[in-house]
Amino acid sequence: MNVIKRSGKEVEFDQNKILNAVIKANESIDDKEFRMSNKQISALVENVVKSCEKIGRAVSVEEIQDMVEEAIMATGAFKVAKSYITYRYKHELIRKSNTTDNQILTLLEGANEEVKQENSNKNPTVVSVQRDYMAGEVSKDITNRFLLPEEVVNAHKEGIIHFHDADYYAQHMHNCDLVNLEDMLQNGTVISGTLIEKPHSFSTACNIATQIIAQVASSQYGGQSISLAHLAPFVDISRQKIRKQLIDEMNLVGANLENDKIDEIVEKRVRDEIKKGVQTIQYQVVTLMTTNGQSPFITEFMYLNEAKNQREKDDLALIIEETLNQRIIGTKNEEGVYITPAFPKIIYVLEEDNINEDSKYFYLTELAAKCTAKRMVPDYISEKIMLRDKVDKNGNGNCFPCMGCRSFLTPYIDENGKPKYYGRFNQGVVTINLVDVACSSEKNMDEFWKIFDQRLELCHRALRCRHERLLGTTSDVAPILWQHGALARLKKGEKIDKLLYGGYSTISLGFAGLWETVYYMTGKKLTEEEGQEFGIKVMEFLNAHTAAWKAAENIDYSLYGTPLESTTYKFAKALQRRFGIINGVTDKNYITNSYHVHVTEQIDAFSKLGIESKFQRLSPGGAVSYVEVPNMQNNIPAVISVMKFMYDNIMYAELNTKSDYCQVCGYDGEIKIYTDKNGKLGWKCPHCGNTDQTRLNVARRTCGYIGSQFWNQGRTQEIKERVLHL
Repeated sequence: MNVIKRSGKEVEFDQNKILNAVIKANESIDDKEFRMSNKQISALVENVVKSCEKIGRAVSVEEIQDMVEEAIMATGAFKVAKSYITYRYKHELIRKSNTTDNQILTLLEGANEEVKQENSNKNPTVVSVQRDYMAGEVSKDITNRFLLPEEVVNAHKEGIIHFHDADYYAQHMHNCDLVNLEDMLQNGTVISGTLIEKPHSFSTACNIATQIIAQVASSQYGGQSISLAHLAPFVDISRQKIRKQLIDEMNLVGANLENDKIDEIVEKRVRDEIKKGVQTIQYQVVTLMTTNGQSPFITEFMYLNEAKNQREKDDLALIIEETLNQRIIGTKNEEGVYITPAFPKIIYVLEEDNINEDSKYFYLTELAAKCTAKRMVPDYISEKIMLRDKVDKNGNGNCFPCMGCRSFLTPYIDENGKPKYYGRFNQGVVTINLVDVACSSEKNMDEFWKIFDQRLELCHRALRCRHERLLGTTSDVAPILWQHGALARLKKGEKIDKLLYGGYSTISLGFAGLWETVYYMTGKKLTEEEGQEFGIKVMEFLNAHTAAWKAAENIDYSLYGTPLESTTYKFAKALQRRFGIINGVTDKNYITNSYHVHVTEQIDAFSKLGIESKFQRLSPGGAVSYVEVPNMQNNIPAVISVMKFMYDNIMYAELNTKSDYCQVCGYDGEIKIYTDKNGKLGWKCPHCGNTDQTRLNVARRTCGYIGSQFWNQGRTQEIKERVLHL
């Protein structure tokens, strides 16, 4: 059994430290009549050890101290308890005088377990990541002590809410973007003070796109998305350029070819150009490192109907085909073996032109299915359902990508009366722990709604802090975003304030743990009718609040199904501290993401997606559903059947499979999770027994993105307990 120290370092449990602390508190009492006996102290230590063992995970120092306090008072030795509490309080004051040193030192030593596994796409041993985390620790310290109200800070620490990305809050930065690549390529941009004009070939357009991606990623802290349709016009530019070059070559050597032959050669060279361009994006994205020490969290959007004419549509199909083919191959790891890269994330839109066997572009859908079976991407958006659910004030449905893993913009009409999505962004996220609301009510339904309302007002105040932190920001802080087209073309020195109102950008109220909340309050699951009814009421309550805030303030508050990563563990630990172990509610080291069906629930893929579609529709600011599947590489028709169900029933969904590799023995099946002698979960090759994580390539989808740097204990348990849905 291990203990997590305040610095984040994980060490072996030592019961003598408990014993010594109680003895010191006991001996500080002058009147022996009020002291504990040696027998009482021994029994106390034994009981605390048993309580720690029952939790079944690494416990924090604070948890142990809470247990000791309660145990001392349970013996009736109140003066000893007072002495212990006073000693603890004094040392807490000393620690508060400098809150960051220990965290930073353990981070540099590679001993901070919580930070090491905070982000499954960051390698905490790399200096650039450490530098980002160091800056983050300072930012969090400033944020907690000076910038946020005490009630928000305390609620965040207690796991009642989660104030996302506090490590970036001190700076005037925002969450995620839908990059206006079309504007930047067609009208030019500026990168690092250098004018970049409209490219004259597809490969150059791809090269510029990767530079834009890197610059954007270094100017905000979330995901970003681009559309491949914005690259499609440059295919024909290359085509015309290649044709001219070919004719010049023919004239030079006096050759005379038929037009059909010329077309054939041109198209072959065009495909070669597309291959090089797509390869540029693929390899530059996975090898780029932004200022926060990781690859850009980039999503590529594949939507045939986004093309402006048939020529562009056919060229876009060529780009999509090449992108899928290259992703199926994968990228080589340091051993030279092809593995599944985490980025770029890919979204493929299912539409009338590609969903049926007799559709013109069905061959792309088959290729997408093969890619999903091999590499877990692309994910799928249903044009049919999105056009139904994303309706603007003109009464028209719209289909567009999320801003990263799942954060969706709300419909917006610009000053010209046209829908606008590219060049928009999200201001930030605050998440409510729904399970804490439920447990705090003690199953009293009136209390539940009362507490729920109070907690949402707390979230509202926290979201106002995010919004107000961005107010007054000038375009100069991130020229690529605000001046040169990624999000806007403001003047130098101009404030971004107008982009924070009127629906141009969103700000997200996140939620997590709907499954456990429904089960605690009703005794029913989300998969049961009564459970679903209550779950929908909860979602409607959340939406009613965001709608009221939006109407009152002209700020686009939107409900967001939070993709908990490290926070799933944090929330679970907080719930256990506050309410103990409640079967089916707080008995895991994780809580369920957003509205999802619990990962242990035995349910088929179609039923799961059907149920979750009802809740996804009520999560307009962001949502994604998934089904867990076995190796499907030899059963592509089954993958396609799931995709067809998605097209008819749910807006945004993905299939999760496994794609791992052991560098020790060359095994390329599923790397398994095991429990070590200290009760800690880890990863182990089932073929050779290798447990060295530095020599294992494991890819799992954790919360929308594919993670490849391993996870904390809560998320690892969640991954271990997932059941197959197909």
